[in-house]
Amino acid sequence: MRVDLFDFDLPEENIALRPAEPRDSARLLLVKADASGFEDSCVRNLGDFLRPGDALVFNDTKVIPAQLEGFREREGVKAQISATLHMRAGPDRWKAFLRPAKRIKQGERIDFGHGNNACLLGALQATVTEKGEAGEALLVFDFSGADLDQAIAAVGHIPLPPYIASKRADDSRDREDYQTVYAREEGAVAAPTAGLHFTPGLLDDLKKRGIEEHFVTLHVGAGTFLPVKAEDTANHKMHAEIGTVDQRTAEALNAVKARGGRIVSVGTTSLRLLESATDANGVIQPWSGPTDIFITPGYKFRAVDMLMTNFHLPRSTLFMLVSAFSGFERMHAAYEYAIKNHYRFYSYGDASLLWRSAS
Repeated sequence: MRVDLFDFDLPEENIALRPAEPRDSARLLLVKADASGFEDSCVRNLGDFLRPGDALVFNDTKVIPAQLEGFREREGVKAQISATLHMRAGPDRWKAFLRPAKRIKQGERIDFGHGNNACLLGALQATVTEKGEAGEALLVFDFSGADLDQAIAAVGHIPLPPYIASKRADDSRDREDYQTVYAREEGAVAAPTAGLHFTPGLLDDLKKRGIEEHFVTLHVGAGTFLPVKAEDTANHKMHAEIGTVDQRTAEALNAVKARGGRIVSVGTTSLRLLESATDANGVIQPWSGPTDIFITPGYKFRAVDMLMTNFHLPRSTLFMLVSAFSGFERMHAAYEYAIKNHYRFYSYGDASLLWRSAS
């Protein structure tokens, strides 16, 4: 499909720069499968729209401070370099997007520590061992394993999405705000943002209603921020992300479906992982490894019945995904409604609850 079919105008005032307080006070737009209008609600009321025996599936990945600022030195001249880590490739190495990438040559060193004693030896250094497309590179660090994790945590920043970072710098609040309350598996460089709306109180309420909760892990990469530059979706290449669905979770979710319960994905990351792990017969299998699944209209969903998600960017792969899930025209109408009714968009914005289109 043509990428411009997924474009729409979004006023600046609809972009959220901070989350709602408390988290579950964010607005919730209901987009049901029929062609009726849309309903306004609140995330705190989520349980009103689910049934006992339904299962919420959360992504428990934990965001790391993966935005690194440093410099490379060549013939006595220093140049500033920004690196956004997006996929771990080994105990001592990460794939990253560099900016400006043209200033870096393969084999050069980048100093991210600035000699400020923030990490073990006062500096965090890496060698650029490979260069790829769109500014991607493989960085091999001098530290490894837990030592590298400690160093990144000391000198790194939370990699806020560009539409927030262009308007303000990250601060101490973001270390908490840009993390779900159930995050536990470190490795993401972007938050699974639908999960940011949940509070311990809301989770308790859902349990009391007989709604199950299950966890999968997909380490969200910085590729989620990249614009779609191709003119046709067939020519867009997704960056892979590492995910895990363990056997116990797969069996539990299959049991939910077998007894007539619904699989409710909290976020597009959980959905993409579940769809990657589900076979042609609709059975969710244990899964561990990379997925680069790209969902556009025409895709036939195998696992997920409902999706809770934030409002996404124009021309983005995520707006394409929700258009596939609830219908192309239906989602364009939903976003038009959301904009007119002052819903807040993007990572810190409001949420929508989508029913899967029958078609």
